[in-house]
Amino acid sequence: MSVIVLIAAAFVSRAEPSFLVGVRESLFDSYQRLEPRVARDAPVRIVDIDEESLARLGQWPWPRSRLAELLQKLDDARATTVALDILLAEPDRTSPSRLLLPRWQGASSHGEGAEALPDYDQQLAATMATGRVVTGFALVEAGLTALPAMKAGLAFVGEGGGSDDAPAAAAVLASVPGAAGAVGTLPMFEHAAKGNGALSISLSAGGVIRRLPLLLQAGGHILPSLGAEALRVAQGSDTYVVKVADGGHGIDEVQIGAYRIPTDRAGQIWLYASKPVTSRFIPAWKVIVGEVPPAELEGRIVLIGSTARGLQDVHQTPLGDDVPGVEFHAQALEQVIHEVYLRRPDWAKGAEILTLLALGATVLTVGSRAGPTWTAVCAGAGVVGAFAVSWEAFIAVGLLLDPLFPAATVIAVYFVSSLLRHLQTEREQRWIRMAFASYISPKLVNALIEDPGQLQLGGERRELTFLFTDLEGFTPLVERTPPAVVVPALNAYLDGMIRIAFAHDGTVDKIIGDAVHIMFGAPVADPAHAERAIACALEIDRFAKDFARQKRSEGLAFGQTRIGVNSGIAIVGNFGGALRFDYTAHGDAINTAARLEGANKYLGTRLCVSEETARRSATFFGRPAGNLLLKGKTEPVRVFEPLDPGAVDDDALRAYEAAFALLEAGDPAAEAAFAATVGRAPEDGLAAFHLRRLRAGQTGSTVILTEK
Repeated sequence: MSVIVLIAAAFVSRAEPSFLVGVRESLFDSYQRLEPRVARDAPVRIVDIDEESLARLGQWPWPRSRLAELLQKLDDARATTVALDILLAEPDRTSPSRLLLPRWQGASSHGEGAEALPDYDQQLAATMATGRVVTGFALVEAGLTALPAMKAGLAFVGEGGGSDDAPAAAAVLASVPGAAGAVGTLPMFEHAAKGNGALSISLSAGGVIRRLPLLLQAGGHILPSLGAEALRVAQGSDTYVVKVADGGHGIDEVQIGAYRIPTDRAGQIWLYASKPVTSRFIPAWKVIVGEVPPAELEGRIVLIGSTARGLQDVHQTPLGDDVPGVEFHAQALEQVIHEVYLRRPDWAKGAEILTLLALGATVLTVGSRAGPTWTAVCAGAGVVGAFAVSWEAFIAVGLLLDPLFPAATVIAVYFVSSLLRHLQTEREQRWIRMAFASYISPKLVNALIEDPGQLQLGGERRELTFLFTDLEGFTPLVERTPPAVVVPALNAYLDGMIRIAFAHDGTVDKIIGDAVHIMFGAPVADPAHAERAIACALEIDRFAKDFARQKRSEGLAFGQTRIGVNSGIAIVGNFGGALRFDYTAHGDAINTAARLEGANKYLGTRLCVSEETARRSATFFGRPAGNLLLKGKTEPVRVFEPLDPGAVDDDALRAYEAAFALLEAGDPAAEAAFAATVGRAPEDGLAAFHLRRLRAGQTGSTVILTEK
């Protein structure tokens, strides 16, 4: 599932749905808010037809004669270029020639002076012709009123070839933004101006201006923007050199005079906004009345626009500031002049996809090999690293790399993999509870749940200790006792045994009739498995004696319980078939434990522990029982009878140990020593066993058992 999420994220990133683009561009906006462009002094000024200019010089629209006066003042101040962010699409209705000429032509007495009436449009056109002025046109969805005049040539370089390369022109035309038509300025102004550019700017998601076009198209024709024309005219250039992307997929770069401007495929420059700067703006009225020092305008590109209410077209910058449209053109020109660019190259998308795949795969790999903590650390490092690289690329070289979707993918992969791991863990925990709740104590079940790695279900060799019990006379008891009596008694007996096994961290391997098979050290590894098994055997012995005594007092002939304990290597794991399996152990050590349980009836003991178990217990307390040569074995097994330190007659124990030492040494005095021991403690079955052997002519401590 996590892999599917990762692959799906890669496809979504490649498709770039609108929601993803919007979120990404909002992130880039936040970068600009944190590190806005520093507004250094640039040869760009905005002559502002502001509220005070309207109050002093009259409401808009101004007579074209006043615009002509403004242009003349700017020309006198030696401004390099003046670009009008104003659409002059209709004749000046306040011009005397338009107001009075029709009347004068109807009155013959004034006909001779009609030609002398001033025409403000002609005045403005004449002023334009003497300077470097750029007019503007607007793109509209309706058809062309007339094709806007193109004042410069276009040349295409790159894979396409020369300026007459039709495929390159078609590729550019298909890439740049535009509209079905345009509303141009008056032909006399177009003819007089040195440049003519589109006033339009492109809105991005959320109404924010993030990119400004250098080239646009209207009615199938490539046209420059107002800012591009202002820059071209200021340098005296007559050609736009458009570098076509490899394969003809849009634009790489637009060269305007000495400036090589990197663009996106649509020929747009990424706006790197600065905070609003008042020094950019010069009130128009101050220029007209001569209050602006010529040095403030000399050698500068001047844009004429308005911040007056009702005249301005206000839009939002990536910094969140609402600024008039003319300021966007000014800021773009500042970027170009200072060569401060933001770029999102073609390889950015591929790099982001590779990043999200690499980070997601890393999280999956770590998650499969390490715990949730390291997986979370890895995911967190991936997210932080993605943002750190993106931020460093932005502030160092102006690269716009999206960390958001790779980071979101890492988080999604982490949470999905964590959820799946959690569900898998829950399934494993349920399985462990169901599989082992009846075998081991709740404490060990919880230990397995906390660390399921301890459970090697496929099987492993492990050193374990095994405890076998058997109830003497069980079969006759069942045969002669009503089920209503024997079943509750047997269940109570087994319940007590199981509780004791659980208390000593034993695993109840099997219950066969009255017999209980318990192992220690699996499924939860326990280095003290031998010591726990001996302690468990002693407690079971005490419980069984008390239980049998109680049942006999109730009239139920309950026999004694015999216990055998042995330690050794065994294979432990899940054994069985497809329909049924069991967690159990197999090996010779288990068979030996079962044989030792059976040996008790010959030795006269209730508990029999092998030397393998006794020497593994640092606290073992007991007495030697002999060296048993079990049926099917070639080497004898040294065995001991464990004793309860609190219930031992020290004198009797010393007497037994002395007698056994004589037995092992082959000393004939052993018989008398054992006779004395039995005389002192007639109930000592083990001493009585050796005494019988000695009287039967056997010697030594090796006992050959011919039966299981």
